[in-house]
Amino acid sequence: QLPLVESGGGLVQPGGSLRLSCATSGSTLDYYAIGWFRRAPGKERERVSCISVSGMTNYADSVKGRFTISRDNVKNTVYLQMNSLKPEDTAVYYCAADFGAQAMCNMPDYWGEGTLVTVSS
Repeated sequence: QLPLVESGGGLVQPGGSLRLSCATSGSTLDYYAIGWFRRAPGKERERVSCISVSGMTNYADSVKGRFTISRDNVKNTVYLQMNSLKPEDTAVYYCAADFGAQAMCNMPDYWGEGTLVTVSS
């Protein structure tokens, strides 16, 4: 088991920023690609970004240039820096872990409970 806990969600005005964190305890994220996914009300789950074991990253077109994913293996934490937030970014954001050196979050093995991000004035 790999318990994942997201934090950092909240209410922010359009144009604002938030940083989400995904952490685990008692385990290591070193062998997992970590992805951020989101589900907006009435919509399908969307993969937002992924960072591989080696640090390769990818992003959904809708967030390119605004979101940045990073990992701190010492702190066992992955971050999603979200800038220039838009109302359409409102969703529950989940982190997920996909085991393996070549993994890129296509079939995560573990999921967190999610954290709500609301972008509204």
